[in-house]
Amino acid sequence: MHDFTQDLAALGASSLLRTRRVVAGAQGPLLDVDGRTTLSFCSNDYLGLANHPEIVAAGVRAADEYGMGAAASALISGHSMAHETLEHDLAAFTGMPRALYFSCGYMANIGVIGALVGAGDAVFLDRLSHASLIDGARLCGAQLRIFPHNNIERLEQVLARSKARRKLVVTDAVFSMDGDLAPLAELAELCGRHDAWLLVDDAHGFGVLGPQGRGSLAHAAVSAPHVICIGTLGKAAGVAGAFVAGDGGLIEWIMQRARTYMFSTASPPLLAAATSASLAIIARDQWRRARLTQLAAQLAQGLAGLPWQLLPSMTPIQPLIVGDNAGARALAQRLREQAIWVPAICPPTVPKGTARLRISLSAHHTPEHVAQLIGALQQAAEDLP
Repeated sequence: MHDFTQDLAALGASSLLRTRRVVAGAQGPLLDVDGRTTLSFCSNDYLGLANHPEIVAAGVRAADEYGMGAAASALISGHSMAHETLEHDLAAFTGMPRALYFSCGYMANIGVIGALVGAGDAVFLDRLSHASLIDGARLCGAQLRIFPHNNIERLEQVLARSKARRKLVVTDAVFSMDGDLAPLAELAELCGRHDAWLLVDDAHGFGVLGPQGRGSLAHAAVSAPHVICIGTLGKAAGVAGAFVAGDGGLIEWIMQRARTYMFSTASPPLLAAATSASLAIIARDQWRRARLTQLAAQLAQGLAGLPWQLLPSMTPIQPLIVGDNAGARALAQRLREQAIWVPAICPPTVPKGTARLRISLSAHHTPEHVAQLIGALQQAAEDLP
């Protein structure tokens, strides 16, 4: 039997060994981490909704009505009225004919891709797509073609040459490690001309971008029958789960064929009810998105001139490129010693030589919180040899 001790040691020597930290209490800008109050810039709770009292109350009411577990898959007896209501709410929120609720984004991406394409088909994948999209494309059995990041010209070339029965173009809407946006309008037009589906993973744009936070497709003014949206509900929405939205017949087909949906116990109904409450708050509270814009501008101004590059991003994802793994880990550790938590992201999550701090902003951060982070990074830069 293989002993993984040496493999783990090799990860540690390369500054690639991941660790977990124990968080007590509810999510927020200040966390109790290993018994110490810590200023957090590592959460995807972009709108500050994970502990919102209206959402918590909706979940508690649903727990009283439905109990905790769904007890079966959705296609047996696990699909509750709370799930049904949420799917109608998600369709209306995204402006799509129909939506289908999954237990998590990873399962949604794998299940949807596998339901749409297989042997004899082709998937065209942006090089910087999320791991779940990569895994879904590899597992589905279709031919996989990877095109350079956001390179419309290259994608058009490979689409034009493809003789596949069905063609599926797959991309993130907001790329989770760089914070940049996919050119969705151009992608949708290109896919329409080449008779291809466009699958957009809007994990980091849903709730943040577009009018009333309705997502990246709304932000880009894209609406077409061949466009499919996948969104996650554990980030800006502050709850859990994921969904796919699109043409009614297409969603029915996915429900019939997505193995990660068919063969999984449905999520607890209380999560569905809590998410419906979250959607109403997302649409209502424009101040949350305005706060994110203000904080991002403050951060960019405060970090200008430092030896590390802050990538341009109009989203809460603010990557600070350090370069080497050890340097990124050391900078994150220095911040941790000052009770500031910003994760260091290293290969293989990002390309070699681009290790970074991934600063995540939340509407519950204050200007004072961001100023504290800026001050700590400025001091670290001054102390460099």
